Amino acid sequence: MVFTEAPATTQTLVTKRHVPRRAVTARSRRRTAKTLTVVGLILGALFAGLPVLWMLSSSFKSNTQIFENPPRLITETFSLDAYVTIFTDPEKVRFFVNSYVVALSVVACTLVVAILAAYAFSRFEFRGKKILNVVIISVQAVPPITLLIPYFGLIVLLGLYDSYPGLILTYMVFTLPYAVIMMTSYFNSLPRELDEAVRVDGGGSWTALWRILVPVATPGIVSAGMYTFVLAWNEYLFALTLTRTVEMRTVPIGIQLLMGQHSYEWNEMMAMSIVGSIPVLVLFLFFQRYFIGGLTAGSVKS
Repeated sequence: MVFTEAPATTQTLVTKRHVPRRAVTARSRRRTAKTLTVVGLILGALFAGLPVLWMLSSSFKSNTQIFENPPRLITETFSLDAYVTIFTDPEKVRFFVNSYVVALSVVACTLVVAILAAYAFSRFEFRGKKILNVVIISVQAVPPITLLIPYFGLIVLLGLYDSYPGLILTYMVFTLPYAVIMMTSYFNSLPRELDEAVRVDGGGSWTALWRILVPVATPGIVSAGMYTFVLAWNEYLFALTLTRTVEMRTVPIGIQLLMGQHSYEWNEMMAMSIVGSIPVLVLFLFFQRYFIGGLTAGSVKS
């Protein structure tokens, strides 16, 4: 007995013919989209990274080699003279000391005040709460340059001109609103049952805050601290206006002082910029996980 295959219907032939083509087309589109994404990321990385590479390369050159034509990213001679000059000059070292003192002080003071304020906004109801929230957001929205002259007059009136407290208090005006808003959102995402459990065990609000909520809110605290440090470390305008002597200048002002009337010390400027970028880079490398978690954790209230 001979069995013959039944003839394929028109629908079966169409299905066999067109499904693979659709699959190939979808696969091709995904491959093209992936390729374009990779190319775009590479171009973006080059656009953002080449200036940094050029800055790093220039810090190992002399001023003459920086302006060679055609320019070369890597030269035959490799010099550490710019770095040696920076770290052996007490005046330039003082710039870094000032920046560390101011930035770390601003971070510590901002976090303490922000944690207390955020806990109050998150867990308590009191008169004027909505008004204070509006004031905090309004301060965050004001361009800092519009407050330059008023704060200059205020700092001089208080006798804090050309001093650490003057810079620290001024920077806190701009770091506190962001830190309070972020920490309030983070505390709002934490269940109130944590506070109730502490009260059941005989503890108070102070114990609940520092023993329970603060350790749990570490990602939010790290995020607020990193933002505060970067703002205080890189700030230029108020550091220039509220200081007078070289002993109180910070790193951004120190870089600007290398721009002389008749010549610029380009290699030293690049070297100071590289050294000044290291603290921020280290922060993001070691605390990136906490930083991303702090930015996203308070976005959804549980």
